[in-house]
Amino acid sequence: MIAYVGLGKVMRTIPREFFVTSGEAFSSISQLNAFDHALKNARIEQCNLVPVSSILPPTCQERGWKKVSAGSITHTVMARMDGVGEATIAAGIAWAWEERMRYGLVAEASGHMEREALRTILRGRIDEMADARGVQIQDASFRIEVLKVPLKTFGCVLAALIFLP
Repeated sequence: MIAYVGLGKVMRTIPREFFVTSGEAFSSISQLNAFDHALKNARIEQCNLVPVSSILPPTCQERGWKKVSAGSITHTVMARMDGVGEATIAAGIAWAWEERMRYGLVAEASGHMEREALRTILRGRIDEMADARGVQIQDASFRIEVLKVPLKTFGCVLAALIFLP
């Protein structure tokens, strides 16, 4: 995360906390409205979301949901899937700590599938991330949303890891 301090000065900060949330929604109007409703259901609709890659800093602590001030620039690792009429859509994230707690990894995935298929994909992704780094991870945690979209309806599912300063 970057915080701007005065003219031309930049202070780099590392997130101290994170929480995981998810949402699902329908709209008869548009895909964008379904996404907006899913953000509301995840209770992050007031944030300006900025996607980041998938590393948890070593001192970052998981916590429960926390209200973020409206308009805040909010860094997130997010999985999102949109669908229209009679589709099954899924989005999820997995996160795990390197065994010595030096840092954590986050994997995201989405698609037209059921919960167990998405969980298998997420498990494979986080395991491969650990293998590529030559580290062992502790047990992974998962947050998955699956939605069956009705005919003539737009749907959206999302899962997000939200970083807090």
